[in-house]
Amino acid sequence: MQENTNPFRSGFVSIAGRPNAGKSTLLNALVGDKLAIISEKPQTTRTTVQGVLTLPQAQIIFLDTPGIHKSSALINKRMMEAVRGALQDRDVILLVADCSVPLNDQDREAIEAIKGVTAPVFLVLNKMDRLEHKTHMLPRLEDYQALYDFAEYFPISAMTGQGLEALRDAVIARLPEGPQYFPSDYLTDQPERFLAAELIREKILQETRQEVPHSVAVLIENWEDTPKLVRIGAVIYVERAGQKGIIIGAKGAMLKTVGTLARQEIEALLSKKVFLELFVKVSPEWRESPQFLDAIDWRSMHGAKLSVDPEKTP
Repeated sequence: MQENTNPFRSGFVSIAGRPNAGKSTLLNALVGDKLAIISEKPQTTRTTVQGVLTLPQAQIIFLDTPGIHKSSALINKRMMEAVRGALQDRDVILLVADCSVPLNDQDREAIEAIKGVTAPVFLVLNKMDRLEHKTHMLPRLEDYQALYDFAEYFPISAMTGQGLEALRDAVIARLPEGPQYFPSDYLTDQPERFLAAELIREKILQETRQEVPHSVAVLIENWEDTPKLVRIGAVIYVERAGQKGIIIGAKGAMLKTVGTLARQEIEALLSKKVFLELFVKVSPEWRESPQFLDAIDWRSMHGAKLSVDPEKTP
């Protein structure tokens, strides 16, 4: 049997683009595991999420980023700081765009954000499965070509897997020769507490409506890991009493639904039974509080102790 004499390659790849382009779905599809939560609502991703794909010939460290957007709120400014940091010193950048809709101002803002980077930028035209007429692909591509000199172009569907193998192979070809940075079974640097909090927030985004999405944060305040069971106490923070009512629902029905769906996914994540207890608290203008934003940062994940009235899950 002939040995593989090709050099091992490794490197860092950032996934960027406007909100709702499918960046998190792409990350999950590329690494083959659910590391980033998904919702149809914009600005679902609030921080960078690392995902590592290890293959016999390469190791790719992907970094999913918040959607590129303009806003004066402190939380949004921090999100954009995370994006700018993720675009520096990378080996490849994937700019993800929704090819099922015409190029818009948000797409132009995303392209402006990548101008000046030194890494090769791939245009990833996502959501091919939603494109009603494939003939629309060429004019979409030409619109983007007119704004930036992309290194390569890839029409894909992160949802169905179409085009992902070609994209992955092209990324590997651009990576430098290098060592394997992480063990083969390593997937992410996000702690389990953060992943659990994000899964709870995902269920809220998927099950609720109106103004709730941007105003929700989830903190894990209690985590007790025993051989057979993990006990988790999580607090859902909103900015107004009306939002609290929406999440709790009639006779606690919405909160119970969110808790059940989140618990099932957390159990799959941890491979262990989970007892999940949810509370809802009102914290006005938490998105403008540096202390609160530090608390929900996955690097600390210690929780914020605020003097507000909780509602326990039924």
